[in-house]
Amino acid sequence: MAARTESYVDTSALIAFTDRSDAHHPTFRRLFSEPPPLLTTTLVVAEGHAWFLRRYDRSRALQFLAMIEDMTPLTVIAVGPKEQAAATDLLRRFSDQDLTLTDATGLHVMDTYRIRMCWSTDFHLGLTGVPLVINGA
Repeated sequence: MAARTESYVDTSALIAFTDRSDAHHPTFRRLFSEPPPLLTTTLVVAEGHAWFLRRYDRSRALQFLAMIEDMTPLTVIAVGPKEQAAATDLLRRFSDQDLTLTDATGLHVMDTYRIRMCWSTDFHLGLTGVPLVINGA
C-alpha cells in the first residue's frame, strides 16, 4: 500500500526552498531535507517555472524543472477539466479573495486527497481549514 500523502506543496514553498533570498528559505530547506509523502499539481510546477524564468533566466527555470523531476517523495498530478471546474467553483465561492486558479486547484486537491498539511507561505491556501506549515514551523 502506498504511503498516505501528508502535505500539499504550493509554488511559494518550492520557491522558498530553491531561492536562498526568500525569508522562508531556512524553514523549507529543513522541511525538504526529510519530506513526508508530498503532492502538487502541474499548475504549481508551471507557476514555479514561470517565476524563475521571469525573475532569473531560462537556465534557472530549467534547473527548477530538473529539481521537480528529481524530488522524492513528490507526486505531481495533472490538472484536467474536472479539477479546473472544481477550482472555478471555489473561485466563485471565495470571490472576495484574490485567489489564482492555481490556488483554487490546490484547495480542491487538498480536499479531494484529504491532505492534512499545506506547505505554502500564501495564507489563501488555508482558506478551507488545512493548516499551513509556516504557522506551525
